[in-house]
Amino acid sequence: MAKEWTLGEKEAGLKKEQEYAVLVSVITPDISEPLAHEYMDELEFLALTAGAETVKRFTQRLKHPEHRTFIGKGKVDEIAQYLEWHENINMVIFDDDLSGKQTNNLEEALKVKIIDRSSLILDIFANRAQTAQAKSQVELAQMKYLLPRLKGLWTHLERQRGGIGMRGPGETQIETDRRIVQYRIKVLEEKLKDIDKQSQTQRKTRGEMVRMALVGYTNVGKSTLMNLISKSDVLAENKLFATLDTTVRKVVFGTMPFLLSDTVGFIRKLPHHLVESFKSTLDEVRECDVLLHVVDVAHPQFEDHVKTVQTTLQEIGAGDKPTLMVYNKVDLYRERAFDDMLDEDTRKELERELKERLLITYGENVFVSAHTKEGISELRDRMTRLIKETYVIRYPHQIKGW
Repeated sequence: MAKEWTLGEKEAGLKKEQEYAVLVSVITPDISEPLAHEYMDELEFLALTAGAETVKRFTQRLKHPEHRTFIGKGKVDEIAQYLEWHENINMVIFDDDLSGKQTNNLEEALKVKIIDRSSLILDIFANRAQTAQAKSQVELAQMKYLLPRLKGLWTHLERQRGGIGMRGPGETQIETDRRIVQYRIKVLEEKLKDIDKQSQTQRKTRGEMVRMALVGYTNVGKSTLMNLISKSDVLAENKLFATLDTTVRKVVFGTMPFLLSDTVGFIRKLPHHLVESFKSTLDEVRECDVLLHVVDVAHPQFEDHVKTVQTTLQEIGAGDKPTLMVYNKVDLYRERAFDDMLDEDTRKELERELKERLLITYGENVFVSAHTKEGISELRDRMTRLIKETYVIRYPHQIKGW
């Protein structure tokens, strides 16, 4: 029996072999060269998180992706030639979504498994899911991803051309599979509704405490900040989507209690069906009082990340909440942005200008380093003020001894 293709899946009792991949991206006229390289860097990090080592990158400039193979025939031949020379490479990862037919055509031409960005993210989510809710959400997203691709993926009967009666069974099997997937989607949606009712009950039992949620792009340091603020032990790794299940901790500043939530990170080109499937988890964000939008200020494209998160927040109905911008990794920013020849006064002036520009563009902010703990005291002061303001609005006639 042929071994099923897997990516990043843990096998009990077996030592998993290292997987090697090449990355492929199409650069359209609306994408600049630096942005295309940034997308590829992120795709390589996704592959690494899933357990694959990137060997080479391929890019092609096209007005629009090719209908049959997404990339041009010449580029397909170039990749096929490279794969022949490097037999250890067992997958090709595309930075955009592929149709079932495109995946099938590419696998036939390249003789290795073909992964697109959505399936790669889904694989990481499946590997990270721990609770029943997260597992159901991931499976629901996988089913929604698979449903429109069934026709393109069902090709083994098409090859038996000329046989009498072969077309009917093929179509029947596709319809049977479609009904199975649709039924499974319905079952999962009902299951998640029941889980969501339980979650709503849990949220109600938390009383009327102010709720804050850490949001932001993936791998910006939300979980590390969560650990610093709440003095808890939340998993924090230098990997994408290290946090999948929402973590809630009760925190007390002085005599003032509040709830702090650590949520799943966002990413560019996040599959829409994934956002849909995780809406119940993102209820924690929708129902909170204040957002702490954590940003990796040391990242060269951090402002693009901010826009991605703001767009996603708008999509889930949380875009108008009071938000404190928390620019993390300021120590790494200085290391990358400042030349050794710059004097201390010039560095301070450049940093002040950056803070003022970001204040005007994105609103109230604080610069911190979860690694060195710089700015954490100021962050706690800002959080305290926001929590007090929320309590005063909620209980205008109740005297608090804060």
